[in-house]
Amino acid sequence: MPIARQSTFELLAECQQTRARAGILHTPHGDIPTPVFMPVGTQATVKGLTQRDLQQDLHAPIILANTYHLYLRPGHETIRQLGGLHKFMSWPGAVLTDSGGFQVFSLAGLRKITEAGVTFQSHLNGDTHRFTPESTVDVQLALASDVMMVLDECPPWPVSHEAARVSMNRTIRWAAEAFTHYRNRVAESADSQTPVRSALFPIVQGSVFPDLRKDCAQRMLELDADGYAVGGLSVGEPGPLSMEAVEATEPLLPKDRPRYAMGVGMPDELPEYVARGIDMMDCVLPSRNARNGSIFTSEGRVVIKHARYKDDPAPLDPNCGCYTCKTYSRAYLRHLFQAGEILFAALATRHNLTRYLDIMGEIRQSILLGRFPQYLQAVRERSARLS
Repeated sequence: MPIARQSTFELLAECQQTRARAGILHTPHGDIPTPVFMPVGTQATVKGLTQRDLQQDLHAPIILANTYHLYLRPGHETIRQLGGLHKFMSWPGAVLTDSGGFQVFSLAGLRKITEAGVTFQSHLNGDTHRFTPESTVDVQLALASDVMMVLDECPPWPVSHEAARVSMNRTIRWAAEAFTHYRNRVAESADSQTPVRSALFPIVQGSVFPDLRKDCAQRMLELDADGYAVGGLSVGEPGPLSMEAVEATEPLLPKDRPRYAMGVGMPDELPEYVARGIDMMDCVLPSRNARNGSIFTSEGRVVIKHARYKDDPAPLDPNCGCYTCKTYSRAYLRHLFQAGEILFAALATRHNLTRYLDIMGEIRQSILLGRFPQYLQAVRERSARLS
């Protein structure tokens, strides 16, 4: 059933030596320059930062929230009644919601997979719930995110080729069921006061096996989606295998749709994924590492608890213009961390996310100027020097 696209992708520039590209993803809540890194706001909040921080200081055009967590608390119907996720959390920018599949499959002994969906126990109170391809679409429609993800099965690593194949085929079936339901909901809402404006992306799976990745990508093309995600990355596999999975997938995906690598990566990995044709990324590393005292800088990683920073008057990163680096010394930040003060997490998270967003800005500018290969080489040389 042909339907109007809920988001569109405008390609502005391509690198002639790599697969890197720059564009704009147009969504109901604003235009998103790509390539883009999405801060993770699992429970409708990026830990340690206000929405004002994200919008006015970090200039983040889109953040990620999680269906599993919001379904359990406060509940998607509560959020629907309060005007949807944007109004609920007072966020004017775009929102992408993960289907919750990764979180459910991470529950191990607390969930059971069937062809119809997943039955699982809440990690909060042990209550039993069920996710199906259709129900996760309905939950995300209640949240009213700009980009929704289908329910997929994310196999662990290592996994056998046969087990990965079975899992991949289930993901393909679920994606087809999700899209049928989604398109029916779009059609039903077309003449209502609240038409569906959320896009839905399928997720290419296949673990680390290039043949499965290619097969899955080709079959997902039949859905003619607004964008495509590459899932099952950063689940324990070595970095090179993650890159190979993207390399096997990306050439098959439509050139006029955004490609989203889920759950990646370290700072120096960001340009590597872009070089392989990825437009969108997210990862908990900048905020999680910040809370644990691990700071990403242009001069390498700073582990703030180390005694050598006790009397250090320098900023975290002399090349960073964020509020944290312009205002506070390493000595003060170490003091906050050692004292267990909440302020440390906020200041460190602000810096780490600024670092990630700045990297993506540098990448985008280098593509637009035709200098991405030189930028990528400089990153590789710096990484080798600091390792």
